[in-house]
Amino acid sequence: MIFSRKSAGRTPDANNAEKGVSLEQERYENRHTTGLVSLLTVEDGVVYKPEAEEHTRWYQRLLDVGVEENGIKPVPVEKRTNTQYNNLFTVFFTGLLCILPLPTGMLATTVFELSLRDASLTILFFSALCTTAPAFMGCGGYKTGLRQMIQARYSWGLYIVTILLVLNAATVTGFSIVAAIVSGQTIAATNPGNDTASYTSGNAGNGSPTSSSSPLPLAWGGKQLVHQQEVPPATASQVLSYGGLMAGYFITFGGTASDFSIYHDPKAPLRKVFTYIYLGIFTPSVPLLILGAAMGGAVPVVPGWADAYESYGTGGIMALMLEPVGGFGKFVLVLLAFSVIGNIGISMYPVALNLQMLIPAFTKVPRFIFTLAVTALMIPLSITAARAWEESLENFLAVIGYWAGFFDAVLIEEAIVFRRLDWESYDHSIWNVGRKLPSGVAALVASVLSLGLVIPGINEVWFVGPFAKTTGDIGFELAFFGTAVFYFPLRWLEIKWRGHL
Repeated sequence: MIFSRKSAGRTPDANNAEKGVSLEQERYENRHTTGLVSLLTVEDGVVYKPEAEEHTRWYQRLLDVGVEENGIKPVPVEKRTNTQYNNLFTVFFTGLLCILPLPTGMLATTVFELSLRDASLTILFFSALCTTAPAFMGCGGYKTGLRQMIQARYSWGLYIVTILLVLNAATVTGFSIVAAIVSGQTIAATNPGNDTASYTSGNAGNGSPTSSSSPLPLAWGGKQLVHQQEVPPATASQVLSYGGLMAGYFITFGGTASDFSIYHDPKAPLRKVFTYIYLGIFTPSVPLLILGAAMGGAVPVVPGWADAYESYGTGGIMALMLEPVGGFGKFVLVLLAFSVIGNIGISMYPVALNLQMLIPAFTKVPRFIFTLAVTALMIPLSITAARAWEESLENFLAVIGYWAGFFDAVLIEEAIVFRRLDWESYDHSIWNVGRKLPSGVAALVASVLSLGLVIPGINEVWFVGPFAKTTGDIGFELAFFGTAVFYFPLRWLEIKWRGHL
């Protein structure tokens, strides 16, 4: 059977020894290169090991205060010792407990014109469904010791995965841009009418959050939320179209989830780690998305809210909600603006890793260099996106849902169907050896074929496909399930031709 455990990668010792001979020879040759080549060369199959003893005292001091030494190299099982699995919950929970989900929730009632009830049910259902994918994919980190996009090489190949690296880095950066815009709008709303405030609102990407806080104090000024616009009952088209945005919000965590779990002990049951990651993403997001939907539903009917939303976006509405508590409300508003710092933090971490994976030479570049470069790029992009804020957010969430559908489907099917959850089949000795890894052709062709289904199912301002005219936007669903269907025979043929995974 082609998918037996033997063929799936639980390699016998004899095969390991034979494979090790050739790899050891290649490593020997790599170690004896000289000059610039030696500085830029990353040995085939090299894994993480502490190197503090080879560096100066200042380097050790950085490690002592928590600076991570490893980059994208696999973490061997003996180095995966963290048993505090609950911090997988807290890293996502604290990163998402901020004002970032609010504008996404507002789109349900302001753009898709759902009632608060229908919006809440749609948010609850699609959030519960779409969080499943990243929670499962995050389990691959502690089981394999591989970063998320390094795991992707075991289905997308060493070279084709570069396309996904760029898309993933752009997606995560995009969420940081959204967070920066919301932060800028909120800061601007603390001083409405001021020239500086107006400028900041129009260029909201200049928000610079430096601490975190919870948006729960908004409840103090939320009495106006009972006033909701009257709209007809939701149609299937409205629900599916907004559900596609929910997919774009949640399943894109599948490109980063494993990055946070690779140092955890692999002995823990899969369901335990799955639950921590799932709840860490789900529990902070859903209440805030629903709060955003309530804010959006009140905009057309509460006096002054429409003007505030037009001028300062989400920040303008929060300012009016906190107005009854006076100056303290402005103080809280500033704290809320700063709350996105945690989210930007968990975004910049995988972005730097993704950029390190683009070419071997980048592995040698300190990650903070990439973080600084991305931050510099975010400023002009944030300013541009802020000028057409609502449309930019809607298009961004929809488009990323399409590519994430391709990506998640391939990685999940690879792990469950072809590797049968045999995590040892993700062989560390080939993580950066292109000829040993899958070609990636099966994943690419499956995605391209499913794209032929996705395009007719798109419902956007710039294009409405023939399917979508009847069903609403079903691009995400077609991307995910279409890719899964096409990937099965294509990957089966690749494995049969290669004789191994």
